[in-house]
Amino acid sequence: MNASSLKTSKRLQRVDKVLADRKPHTTRDIARKAHVCAVNSCVDELREPKNGRNIIGWWEGRKFYYRRVK
Repeated sequence: MNASSLKTSKRLQRVDKVLADRKPHTTRDIARKAHVCAVNSCVDELREPKNGRNIIGWWEGRKFYYRRVK
């Protein structure tokens, strides 16, 4: 995959801003707040070494959550 750079991608910047509080956010919450559809793809791009974000994800019941650690 050719990941976008956090420095130049408004889409990744919006997702990063939602996760910046380091609290858990559902996929739906991120999609609404950051105005993106493919949350999992954005998170994968943010995890790329050039973007350097440490983001964890987990299921709770029927909802999937993401939280930025670093």
